[in-house]
Amino acid sequence: MQQPTTIRRALALAARSVPVLPLRAGKVPFGNCPNCAGNACGGRPNMKTAGPCQCPDVCHAWAAATTDPNTLTSPAWETAWRRAAAIAYHPGGAGVTVVDLDDAAAVDWARATLPATRTVPTTRGEHWIYRGTMPSSNAVRPGVDVKSLMAYARWLGPGTGATAPLPDAVRALAVKSPPITRRAPQRLSVPLRGHGGECPHRTPTYLERGIAMAVQRIGEARGAVHATVYRTFLAVLSTHGRCGCLTDTHVTRLFTAAQAKGETPRHCTDAWTNALTTLGL
Repeated sequence: MQQPTTIRRALALAARSVPVLPLRAGKVPFGNCPNCAGNACGGRPNMKTAGPCQCPDVCHAWAAATTDPNTLTSPAWETAWRRAAAIAYHPGGAGVTVVDLDDAAAVDWARATLPATRTVPTTRGEHWIYRGTMPSSNAVRPGVDVKSLMAYARWLGPGTGATAPLPDAVRALAVKSPPITRRAPQRLSVPLRGHGGECPHRTPTYLERGIAMAVQRIGEARGAVHATVYRTFLAVLSTHGRCGCLTDTHVTRLFTAAQAKGETPRHCTDAWTNALTTLGL
């Protein structure tokens, strides 16, 4: 009996070293088998890690993805393929990273920010495929997910264009600011250390140049705005935060620049507070 089309496509992908798995309707993986239900197998049902489970069933989301033709055509997998609504693959296992752009606005952002690479049309947006792997992270910005290690993506065709190396701009999307603390933002109107004498930063030229450069750095950010804002705040505070030369006017200029790039007032406050905490101010 001829194999279903989905199995044939899956085997063709596996032959190209792309680990594949079937998806049910709704783009979700098949659930745990009875032997693995409730984490009885020692695996991780939430699939944050593969776990030690060696179950041959199509049972553990991305961790079940395989290139083994014997597994793909086994009775358990063949049953799943016949019920499957789509084919998925493990990008990290294939040595690639997928930037999943969920809508037209996200696609416009990528075209203005990221280097050109192989693209695959999706229902509402595009997948941008880069050569190289990194940690996966959802909602790195509005309408953008990064899928690579420990994640799965739908197979929607080979796409068009040459696959570019994974750029730093994509890696930076997954960079997180330090955990948010409850400490309120400080007004740095007095010295934070008990040094006497005139502050060396209280010259208009030195301080103004530093703030202007920080505002420019934020304004020129073409990607990873969250990370750029935090790192800029950190740089400003590492230079000026302990002597008390920063005023609310300076902080307002920095926050205004960040908000002009799409940051919310809450994120500005959190990034500033996190920078203060990191530096022990």
